[in-house]
Amino acid sequence: LLVRDLLCYTQVSRFEKPEVAADAVESLRGSLENLSGLIQEAGADITSDSLPAVRVHGTHLQQLFQNLIGNAIKYRSKDRRPEVHVSADRRGDEWVFSISDNGIGIAPEYRETIFGLFKRLHTNDEYSGTGVGLALCWRIVDRYHGRIWVESEPGRGSTFRFTIPV
Repeated sequence: LLVRDLLCYTQVSRFEKPEVAADAVESLRGSLENLSGLIQEAGADITSDSLPAVRVHGTHLQQLFQNLIGNAIKYRSKDRRPEVHVSADRRGDEWVFSISDNGIGIAPEYRETIFGLFKRLHTNDEYSGTGVGLALCWRIVDRYHGRIWVESEPGRGSTFRFTIPV
């Protein structure tokens, strides 16, 4: 698992900028297919607004959705059904994608560090993982000259946002 994640991380910069826009709806659909077992097991409710086509590789967009939605389900609250909502808004010369959840949230002091390679807030006994997923998201978004950040309230959920230039 760690080797696969690191391979994905190192290969992000190998792709040339795409000539055509990727359909975010298709990328989301692919990520949800890959996460179908986890979604079903958790009883997660995943919704989305209409999503644009953006000038990124569809594989990269799918990896972003898969990591962020997968984390939203993994770090769910024990006392409520996981709900995840995906949306995008155009703001000036960029698209701002949002993945919002009702999970356990993230304390303010960790909101910057979580995007580092191998940075984990929980032990493997609590939540499994390699500490590569959010670093991969950061690397993908940076590759397209965008930004990624999280807005969160512990106990109430998180909204991960990333931008992709138009």
